[in-house]
Amino acid sequence: MTGDEYLASVLSNYQIYTGIGSPPYNERHILLPLIQNWANKFLLDVAFSGSFAKGTGVKGSTDVDLFISLDSETPQTLKEIYDSLYSYLEKNGYAPRRQNVSIGIMHNNLSVDLTPGKKHAGNTNDHSIFRNKAQTWTQTNIQAHNDLIRNSGRIDEIRVIKIWRNLRKLEFPSFFLELTVLNALSGKNRNQLATNVLSVLEYLRDSFVNARVVDPANSNNIVSDDLTSAEKLIIANAALDSRNKQYWSEIVW
Repeated sequence: MTGDEYLASVLSNYQIYTGIGSPPYNERHILLPLIQNWANKFLLDVAFSGSFAKGTGVKGSTDVDLFISLDSETPQTLKEIYDSLYSYLEKNGYAPRRQNVSIGIMHNNLSVDLTPGKKHAGNTNDHSIFRNKAQTWTQTNIQAHNDLIRNSGRIDEIRVIKIWRNLRKLEFPSFFLELTVLNALSGKNRNQLATNVLSVLEYLRDSFVNARVVDPANSNNIVSDDLTSAEKLIIANAALDSRNKQYWSEIVW
């Protein structure tokens, strides 16, 4: 079995169903009334985001990512919006977790991340969201992120690296990971999955710690700041260890 064949079999084992009627669609339908009651008249949309929307999902990661778009006239600050959603979920019997830009809950045995954002005025998909880790806010465009990754031609490589991350229980935010894979494979040929995954591991080993990764929808949002140097070094060391393995079955399985 070639490396490409082995990785294709691993990806098949981690495949998730994403069609209408899948758990994410059902979960959005169930949670929509709850979100509508919280947001009241200011709710614009509850859209899929994250790996489900980009096609990069794998078993073992967050099952459902929902982006809650609020009207630009929403009176609360971004921090107040974030805290309000957290309190509302707690009041309604959930056990919410404060994350970087999202609030995580478990519902129907699914891991759900809810990210509230305030839309900018006018004909734009730009939103402002609260960054809990830094206690500040940033501007971003979730639709632009989804389109960039989904159309990148690097979906398989991203999914393999997500599996690798999950197996090693690494703290590596998904969008940061996705952009890192794109940077690592810039100029590389497609249709050479094993070769490209090794290239990503080498990039993580050699260049990742000092690499500056910028949100393509907002050059002022430095995605690489989402991890500390120490957290990045853990990832680099894991890549070093994996790149030194002799067999693919020792890297991902």
